[in-house]
Amino acid sequence: MPEGKIVKALSGFYYVLTADGVVTQCRGRGVFRKNKITPLVGDMVVFQAENEQEGYIMDVLPRKNELVRPPISNIDQAILVFSAMEPEFSTSLLDRFLVLIESKYVTPLICISKMDLLEEEEKLLEFASYYRKIGYEVVMTSTKEPEQLKEILPFLRDKTSVIAGQSGVGKSSLLNVLRPELDLKTNNISTHLGRGKHTTRHVELMEINQGFVADTPGFSSLEFLELEADEVKECFPEFVEKSEHCKFRGCTHIKEPKCAVKDAVEKGDIATYRYEHYFSFVEEIKDRKPRY
Repeated sequence: MPEGKIVKALSGFYYVLTADGVVTQCRGRGVFRKNKITPLVGDMVVFQAENEQEGYIMDVLPRKNELVRPPISNIDQAILVFSAMEPEFSTSLLDRFLVLIESKYVTPLICISKMDLLEEEEKLLEFASYYRKIGYEVVMTSTKEPEQLKEILPFLRDKTSVIAGQSGVGKSSLLNVLRPELDLKTNNISTHLGRGKHTTRHVELMEINQGFVADTPGFSSLEFLELEADEVKECFPEFVEKSEHCKFRGCTHIKEPKCAVKDAVEKGDIATYRYEHYFSFVEEIKDRKPRY
């Protein structure tokens, strides 16, 4: 039986792309419901079809990772789009995204949009410099110079990428620049709510520069439902680097003496806000109600 990649899921149908470039509309077999397996966009699947109009997914091949919100699998890279203004740039929200992405072993690419709306760029440039220093790629763009967005194109080649971020930061606008024929719907920020209106209603993979890119619905909340408190430190790359010099193996970097991470924070080698976010994330996980 043929294999393919699910590139779109909508209203109970899964659209499967084969190596020959043929997309077949498929339904999931009842066995998935029985085994509590839900096919996701990004899944490699085995399917059966007599024609391009109708088929059935027979099996979902093993995934290397999966995200819950958005529901997508086998992701190589997450393009985290954050605006400089409208909505205002938030290191706390960015770090929350980074932790969730790192926990899934997905490579982040930080894109800061709407730089032209800032009256003073200095503080944001400092943030960008720090994230680059700890190993992240950062691209800064302006709505007045859409050509800048094309700097992202080389990062897309041969990868499956997901675009994520708050609503209203310019995710669909980014895709419109990378692939103009998409003509995706965009909306401005809601002045009443102070946040963007959702313009993307489902997850769909689109081919751009020999890779796949998913546009996804905006995020209104992000919870660490699958992370344990002692796993969070592994999602901060600068902590991992310094932890080799901690006195105690398995140091949590909170109460232990002779902690290299806390020492680096005091010396200014690790940003104070990053450590504060780490501490608050750990406390949040410890305080969450157990699931039964």
